[in-house]
Amino acid sequence: MNRINELTQKWKSEGLLLPIWSENNKLYVIDQRALPRETVVEEITDVRELAKAIKDMSIRGSGAIGISGVYGMMLAAMNSNGNKEAVIEAGKELKATRPTALNLMKTVDRMTDFVLSCPDDIFYEKFMDKACDILEDQLMFEKKLGEFGASLIDDGDTILTHCHSGALAGSGFGGRALSVIRTAFMKKKNIHVYTCETRPYLQGARITAYELGKFGIPHTLITDGMSGYLMKLGKIQKVVVGSDRVAANGDLINKVGTYMHAMAAKENGVPFYTATSSHTIDFTLKSGADIEVEFRPGNEVTHLNGQLITPENTQALYPAFDVTPNEMISGIITEMGVILKPYETELLKLKY
Repeated sequence: MNRINELTQKWKSEGLLLPIWSENNKLYVIDQRALPRETVVEEITDVRELAKAIKDMSIRGSGAIGISGVYGMMLAAMNSNGNKEAVIEAGKELKATRPTALNLMKTVDRMTDFVLSCPDDIFYEKFMDKACDILEDQLMFEKKLGEFGASLIDDGDTILTHCHSGALAGSGFGGRALSVIRTAFMKKKNIHVYTCETRPYLQGARITAYELGKFGIPHTLITDGMSGYLMKLGKIQKVVVGSDRVAANGDLINKVGTYMHAMAAKENGVPFYTATSSHTIDFTLKSGADIEVEFRPGNEVTHLNGQLITPENTQALYPAFDVTPNEMISGIITEMGVILKPYETELLKLKY
């Protein structure tokens, strides 16, 4: 059994919720759109199918999309018997799927640099080993991040999270935000989670609630507009969200609605944290104002599960992300520690 098959079997035996995995020269992806009603596993045999799965949001979340870059290039190497050009082209195709997915960009670029520098006669074996190293690193990052973040959670806290930043959005342990929450729970802290439903795809209602149930963590579903009032009532002690990208000054780019929760947290004196990987920090962005926010089709707002939920011809707008200014963020949780203000200087310590 080759190394990637061995890793897959090991991770499954540990009870990880894998969003994507490789077995016997094929990829398998959990279609997150079908959760929680059913668990649909898609078999992926070429890179075009994987690119479509990312575009269609069968696979989503910054961490999961990032490791998809590794798996996709591995698949291209397998299908082409180690042809370097095929592997590089696969990386380009994957990078074109989601313009905001910094983890994907960095991961593909890292793999591409390795392809270009590796001698032809040992390329295939060395490339597959490099890919496995990166996949193991990503899982380790989630666990380290969880340890650092759990130290911020007090016994008895009720924690608000938005969208889905969990195992299926990461490498299988807990992604970003849920790594913090899951680790705190594993440390026997008495916690409760409010998960926002997250329109229009309802990732919080469908997937975060699903994972919290799988992990046995007490939780309550709320609509996106309820968080401010619950904070005012004193029912929320911490906010922990994931991130799609963090600018050099600490501005947070995350699922649309995050900014609204951050404003409510600031108004009510509730600490607001983002859990992220150091790879998600984009030092080419001076601030969040420099980000090109992805606008997705309006019919994703007017339709739910393919059914029209508005009057005919209703126009809808869907910016997939928003920007939370750094002054609203109490700390940035990473696999290298919790970064505190001033972010402009402290984040530079993570640059490599």
